[in-house]
Amino acid sequence: MSPSDTPPRITVGELAVRFLEACGVKAAFGVISIHNMPILDAFHTRGNIRFVSARGEAGACNMADACARVTGTLGVCVTSTGTGAGNAAGALVEAMTAGTPMLHLTGQIDSPYLDRDLGFIHEAPAQMAMLQAAGKAAFRIRNAETALATLREAVRIARTAPCGPVSVEIPIDIQQTRLDLPTDLAPPAHVPVVPHAASVDLLADRLAGARRPVLWLGGGARHARAAVERFVRMGFGIVTSTQGRGVLPDDHPASLGAFNALKPVEAFYATCDALLVVGSRLRSNETLGYHLKLPAPLYRIDANPLAENRAYCSDVFVHGDALLSLNALADRLENRTSIDSSLHAGLRAARAAAESLVDATLGPYVALKDELNTQLKGKALWVRDITLSNSMWGNRSLVIDDPRAGVHALGGGIGQGLAMGIGASIANLLHGLGRKAVALVGDGGLMLNVGELACAVQEQADLVLLVMNDRAYGVIKNIQDVHYGARRCYADLHTPDFAKLCESLQVAHVLLGAPGQTRAALERALSIKGPVMVEVDMNAWGPFAVKFAGPPKKN
Repeated sequence: MSPSDTPPRITVGELAVRFLEACGVKAAFGVISIHNMPILDAFHTRGNIRFVSARGEAGACNMADACARVTGTLGVCVTSTGTGAGNAAGALVEAMTAGTPMLHLTGQIDSPYLDRDLGFIHEAPAQMAMLQAAGKAAFRIRNAETALATLREAVRIARTAPCGPVSVEIPIDIQQTRLDLPTDLAPPAHVPVVPHAASVDLLADRLAGARRPVLWLGGGARHARAAVERFVRMGFGIVTSTQGRGVLPDDHPASLGAFNALKPVEAFYATCDALLVVGSRLRSNETLGYHLKLPAPLYRIDANPLAENRAYCSDVFVHGDALLSLNALADRLENRTSIDSSLHAGLRAARAAAESLVDATLGPYVALKDELNTQLKGKALWVRDITLSNSMWGNRSLVIDDPRAGVHALGGGIGQGLAMGIGASIANLLHGLGRKAVALVGDGGLMLNVGELACAVQEQADLVLLVMNDRAYGVIKNIQDVHYGARRCYADLHTPDFAKLCESLQVAHVLLGAPGQTRAALERALSIKGPVMVEVDMNAWGPFAVKFAGPPKKN
């Protein structure tokens, strides 16, 4: 071998970056530290992946999560060890709840001092246990020779349904170790679960005689629109979980959208004679604490074999990828069904009644919801934090037309919307999605990660931040009023002057002080490039027509 044929020597940190490039990663998010510098130095010197410097590891992980959700690609977050990795734990739980494929690269202290509880700077003796608990899996790279194999396995697990975040610890001395550049950096192949033919046959035989069947679509069906459309053409009705919105556009005439637990919809379910649940966990807050009366018999398709009989018992269960299973089922059902032609009319009536019920709860905020629908339809990445407005209307009433166009804090933790909005805006830019990131947040939740506004400015994130400012934890007050004898405590908040805060950070600010200003305010905000805050003064607008006091329960 001549000197020119000698493979270059690279650090393990650079190996990790080259591998991410081979995986098609375009953006990574994190906070630089002494214990991850070899990785970040490789991002910088190679220049093929945009590294976004968050102001905290929690925000960085939320950004990576949102980026992955809106693109369907691998999310990447880089943190330091110890406290840095710990800061990301809550956001890892969110990504796990949402089934987001993510690789979390975290540093670790020098190998000779690991697991000895010496008080070494950035040490966390039980860090692996924490990371395993917060995500799908966690690994430690123990030498340079096994680095690539470990990274490949981490990505394979992260992308295997049910997807989730996988953490990889790389001690700093190993990050700095040099090795020959491998000749093959290809990522692991993604192999979807092929359904068993006999199971599909059985399900087809059971469904063939259904006269009023409904498909319930969850997040596991986001890639299956083409197959879902085949069932719509057969005459099936469609309903979605919050995570499954947009698999079929929310406003499609065959869709109930995510109005899945309101009384008119439950009454409609009583007229149906079959329900096929695809890629959904039938979560508690969307099924009235698992007491929502669903159509029977209930069938299920899921890539997770453990989903069988969870929450609701399955009359037939098919273990398989949503797209493959639905297409196989559709092949068997073609020309075998005789679906009641009045099903969709009944569905549309239930949908209209449910929408009217929701609108009746909103009071003046109907104007905001309606104007957002007018101006954002087909043009936005709709990002939502846990806030009163999202629980009442944001999770269902704003039309989502694409399964990747919606991002929300699925796990129920507040304070993630701003960072998710930044991640969505970066994804929009790098992947050419042609949409505007719009994030709905509350003033209380915003303050948890308000420092990420500086990140938004530095990265020039094209983001509209819609801040519902009632200077309180509004839903907590409602819960206290309804369940705790109106004894209010710890829910009133000192809130900054957002206009001055935005001015200090060079963020555009638009005050929305009355319903009549909504159209002009939104038009102005959407015309601005870069981050802009629209502050809705809820105390000036007035209260909602009803009090939302937590997830609905069965009466």
